[in-house]
Amino acid sequence: MVKNTTNFFDPEFMKAPDFSQWQSEFTKLFGDFGKLWNTGKTPSFDVNWLLAYQRKNIEAFTAAHQRAVEGAQAVAKRQVELARASAEDLSKATKELVAAGSVEDKMTKQAETAKDAFEAAVASVNELAVLIQKSQAEAFEVIRKRVVDNFDEVKAAFEPAKVVPTKKAA
Repeated sequence: MVKNTTNFFDPEFMKAPDFSQWQSEFTKLFGDFGKLWNTGKTPSFDVNWLLAYQRKNIEAFTAAHQRAVEGAQAVAKRQVELARASAEDLSKATKELVAAGSVEDKMTKQAETAKDAFEAAVASVNELAVLIQKSQAEAFEVIRKRVVDNFDEVKAAFEPAKVVPTKKAA
């Protein structure tokens, strides 16, 4: 006869947990926590290192934000300059188109003006795109460098300390 090994009710589920093990782990963690408040260090965790680590992260984000703001200001300033130049060009073109002349001359002049305006607009968009890309690249470089430094710092923090042997005088 085959014995059924699966039960509807698993008696292991009702076993009482080992509270003595929980208590010993809690006591160890609470002891480490007490050391943290006394010295700022635990056997496995250095709060001062963590604070310095996060301060460097905040400084990097602040520097990246500063570069991004400076880039946005440069783009906005250039956009104002381009808009002013476009308004002046439009005013000049309007005066030339209104001036006396034949219809054919006005149509030719209008086509040339439209072509020049289009080329100027494309050049302006390209210039603004370069400014934006430069600003983003500078801000990203700050963050990229900090991320690389983070990996190096975390790696160094978890490496065992090297003991340097000392020579005794004879």
